[in-house]
Amino acid sequence: MESAEIRRRWLSFFEERGHTVVPSASLIADDPTLLLVNAGMVPFKPYFLGETKPPFKRASSVQKCVRTPDIEEVGKTTRHGTFFQMCGNFSFGDYFKEGAIKLAWELLTSPVEHGGYGLEPEKLWITVYQDDDEAEQIWRDVVGVPAERIQRLGKKDNFWSMGVPGPCGPCSEINYDRGPEFGVEGGPAVNDERYVEIWNLVFMQYERGQGIGKEDFEILGDLPSKNIDTGLGLERLAMILQGVQNMYETDTLKVVIDKATELTGVSYGKAHDSDVSLRVVADHMRTSVMLIGDGVTPGNEGRGYVLRRIMRRAVRNMRMLGATGPVVGELVDTVIRTMGEQYPELETDRKRIETVALAEEAAFLKALKGGTNILDTAVTETKAAGGTVLSGDKAFLLHDTWGFPIDLTLEMAAEQGLSVDEAGFRRLMKEQRERAKADAQAKKTGHADVTSYREIADTAGATQFTGYTNTEGETTVVGLLVNGVPSPAASEGDDVEVVLDRTPFYAEGGGQLADHGRIKLHSGAVIEIRDVQQPVPGVSVHKGSVQVGEVTVGATAYAAIDVRRRRAIARAHSATHLTHQALRDALGPTAAQAGSENSPGRFRFDFGSPNAVPGTVLTDVEQKINEVLSRELDVHAEVMPIDEAKRQGAIAEFGEKYGEQVRVVTIGDFSKELCGGTHVHNTAQLGLVKLLGESSIGSGVRRIEALVGVDAYNFLAREHTVVAQLQELVKGRSEELPEKISAMLGKLKDAEKEIEKFRAEKVLQAAAGLVDSAQDVRGVALVTGQVPDGTGADDLRKLVLDVRGRIPSDRPAVVALFTTANGKPLTVIATNEAARERGFKAGELVRTAAKTLGGGGGGKPDVAQGGGQNPEAVGAAIEAVERQVLEIA
Repeated sequence: MESAEIRRRWLSFFEERGHTVVPSASLIADDPTLLLVNAGMVPFKPYFLGETKPPFKRASSVQKCVRTPDIEEVGKTTRHGTFFQMCGNFSFGDYFKEGAIKLAWELLTSPVEHGGYGLEPEKLWITVYQDDDEAEQIWRDVVGVPAERIQRLGKKDNFWSMGVPGPCGPCSEINYDRGPEFGVEGGPAVNDERYVEIWNLVFMQYERGQGIGKEDFEILGDLPSKNIDTGLGLERLAMILQGVQNMYETDTLKVVIDKATELTGVSYGKAHDSDVSLRVVADHMRTSVMLIGDGVTPGNEGRGYVLRRIMRRAVRNMRMLGATGPVVGELVDTVIRTMGEQYPELETDRKRIETVALAEEAAFLKALKGGTNILDTAVTETKAAGGTVLSGDKAFLLHDTWGFPIDLTLEMAAEQGLSVDEAGFRRLMKEQRERAKADAQAKKTGHADVTSYREIADTAGATQFTGYTNTEGETTVVGLLVNGVPSPAASEGDDVEVVLDRTPFYAEGGGQLADHGRIKLHSGAVIEIRDVQQPVPGVSVHKGSVQVGEVTVGATAYAAIDVRRRRAIARAHSATHLTHQALRDALGPTAAQAGSENSPGRFRFDFGSPNAVPGTVLTDVEQKINEVLSRELDVHAEVMPIDEAKRQGAIAEFGEKYGEQVRVVTIGDFSKELCGGTHVHNTAQLGLVKLLGESSIGSGVRRIEALVGVDAYNFLAREHTVVAQLQELVKGRSEELPEKISAMLGKLKDAEKEIEKFRAEKVLQAAAGLVDSAQDVRGVALVTGQVPDGTGADDLRKLVLDVRGRIPSDRPAVVALFTTANGKPLTVIATNEAARERGFKAGELVRTAAKTLGGGGGGKPDVAQGGGQNPEAVGAAIEAVERQVLEIA
């Protein structure tokens, strides 16, 4: 039975039994504690935690999941993989143990012709929690499983929780006996390789307290509502139903292995090392396609790093197998054709997926060549020095300059018998991040304790947003925090977080910055609002400070936003939609939105593109946007079912989580997007859009920055002033400026070349005289001296090498010349082969000179360069070099 049919049967079976079929959520987790969805129940987590009321009593899904903690073990064993599909059925206060057990048994053992999976009942073994008499009784007396095939296990194996206080409960696992060729008999308690787990039924009936690990925590009591959460690994069931030894031989992975074999000429099953590489390629390429399909792009942080890491491991393993050219294109095609039946969106989005994957492969192949040379050199130097640990700064260099994920450096170093100073690497990475940016998550309290906000939500409900139609209105204070702590009141000067029952303030989201404004209480108190966030879905938290009076919970108030700011942001947001559509028209659907920020009078728009956008294309996009403005198109928003929005062709942003009902913003006949932001009513209100340019912000991701309305006009006015000044300087019309300025620059460059040529000739003329001034130090020709100030480093190097070349090669020679450039001393020292045989090394001599000059330097034994801070010390540096030459000679 093919994987697609396993999936279809699962969903059909539960839908026929009253379950709502919930499509797989994106792999991009809507959870600040997770990078990626790693379990089938993750999309249902808010329901189990009581944060949100479930819209159904029963549900079923086949959820895409990615786990990477054991990525180094992928391929080495046949049990580890990064991508998997978790089939789940869920009950929220509906059926419980007996219902879940009977459904599982029916689906597994029903004949194939009746819609089941047709497993032999006598090959199924059951485990239950050690104290769960009820579950054992149901399996034995209701289902009919013999007592000898039911085993009890402890908390570690058969009790489930999220690892934090919350719902938990015993679980019961269904295991399949693969036969004596997989080990000794005795059930899953004895041999989990032979008796492989295929389905886990979790009975959520208790509330867990504080504790650590899988066993050390307290059970606080019963939950008010008992829930069911089950998970069946699709790949494991496919392995059994397809009669293969492991998951890599199932239909969706074996075909990728076959393609890798075709591309490399290496057969699967012939040697352990090559089998490991082939399994890595199959697993990682499938995971990469699924991640890119859900909008992840390669990067150096977060989920982008996960994708980059696994893609580059796949490419490197293909090289290890003998591939010499690009291979990702064919592997991606194979994955899409294989997985496309289960996830049709892969075919729909094929071009974008291929573009992102090919760009990452090209970047890595380029990096791999240069980075491997750097790594090999570092390994050689480390071993030569008797070390066993590659330094953290080398690992950082490989990461920062050549794009080597630290895990790849660890892997490649280990292959050559070295470990890596990970602590040093992490320290350098941390320092770089701290220099580059502050932690944006703190602003949104994504990782903070949100208990207080949830309590307010439970008491007062969600905040009603009135800002689509109103910019001010009556409201009531339903929650108040002072300096992050819940409080019944706040006084003048306090920093507060205010929750209202209704608000015209837009909370930051979807790329749109929050509204600013004021909340005036009827008591006379005034709160200045400078930010609005939603740390808990549906609850708008207004952050600001009390300007006058006292604020109390329950007080009535009047909330008013800064209308001028809102309108400026609305213009920017509508301009972003126009830019998105114009880019897609120019570059194709691969120019999908990857992020944005809409602020007053300006916006930035991130989109997928493997290459820079040509200036001519950017000009055409800008012209098209402004032509749309002149058409005075109406802008309107409508709430509709998500399926209807898709049918109408509305664009959705990758990585965003949408409900069943979505808001669609339509701009005439030009643009249609899913969007919760605020917009203008007509494109004429934008006035003008000016694209400032585009740049790269990561592999396969570009960023456009632009101005809107008055800000765009002011920019053009400044540009006009600059053009007028240039016209006056060059005495020409504006259209003549490029030609005239180009001609002036050409003349300047020619003059610089002539000056450089004259300087070089003058410097080299001194070479003969310097050779004649050579000292004889115990048979060594030593040339030292100071050349005219202002001589550049390149000219000084040429002079030193020219002098060295004029001395007979059989005579040991050391040439050490000094100069001062830009107020700082500089030295270049060279030795010939005869001198090096006598023990003279240019690098050591430079270090002596540079130390005297108050600086540093180094280089190779034949030529080295250094400098310092004290030009007055040049004479002393020359003397220091002469003394060292005398000592060595």
